[in-house]
Amino acid sequence: MTKRAAPPAGRARRTGRRRMISASATALALTGAALTTGLLVQSADAAPTAAVAGWPTPAGSQAVPATIEVSGTYDGGLKRFYGSGDLGDGGQSEDQDPVFELADGAVLKNVVVGSPAADGIHCLGSCTLQNVWWEDVGEDAASFKGTSSGAVYKVTGGGAKGADDKVFQFNGAGSLTVSGFQVSDFGKLVRSCGNCSKQYKRTITVSDVDVTAPGKSLVGINTNYGDTATLRSVRIHGDSSKKIKPCVRYTGNDSGAEPKETGSGPDGTYCKYSASDISYG
Repeated sequence: MTKRAAPPAGRARRTGRRRMISASATALALTGAALTTGLLVQSADAAPTAAVAGWPTPAGSQAVPATIEVSGTYDGGLKRFYGSGDLGDGGQSEDQDPVFELADGAVLKNVVVGSPAADGIHCLGSCTLQNVWWEDVGEDAASFKGTSSGAVYKVTGGGAKGADDKVFQFNGAGSLTVSGFQVSDFGKLVRSCGNCSKQYKRTITVSDVDVTAPGKSLVGINTNYGDTATLRSVRIHGDSSKKIKPCVRYTGNDSGAEPKETGSGPDGTYCKYSASDISYG
């Protein structure tokens, strides 16, 4: 599955009820937080790989009844932020607002997004998500919506669990890099929008990530719009039968119809990686 056909232009936003809370660019002091120890799931026939790093213990919790609007840099001090009230129930409904909305060029760091997570984080232009953790992904963990071909989105560190469908929804234009990330129990790690009413060429790089089954695919791209996905140093745990597809190719559309899957695996043109870039353990 990809983005639902209604509304095809990227989830329509509810009007009238939404209140925006301006987040000061003044950073909160980073609170040291203990890390729990991660467990490595390894098949008997696989070569050993490095253990997955632990998840942070949140430094307190804060209910968020209305979207927090961020410009500049917002440092959450590893506090847990979770949706309440109008931010929905963390399900898959298309009419939820995000917990955080980032203006072009904004940086969000040291944040734990708790449950319910509503529609996670929206980036309206270039943005950086640094050391951001999603305990239970709602509709999507983050959506990238900038319309400039020069937009740059960076996800560095952090992790996500429990995504029924997508972790990162790439609706806009530009390039997305996901590095030093970990994901478990998910549908797709990154998906170029397959049926938005406005389509773009999208460039995706996934590197130095730990992936723990179950999951369906790492990246889904639309070859007819010139999308590319480059994978490097991807470590997949608990999937000795290799059911998780590293890169899936689609023919996307701007009509809202379900996009057609056309193939998967490295092809040197759209899905750029080799067998040595993916390890199983």
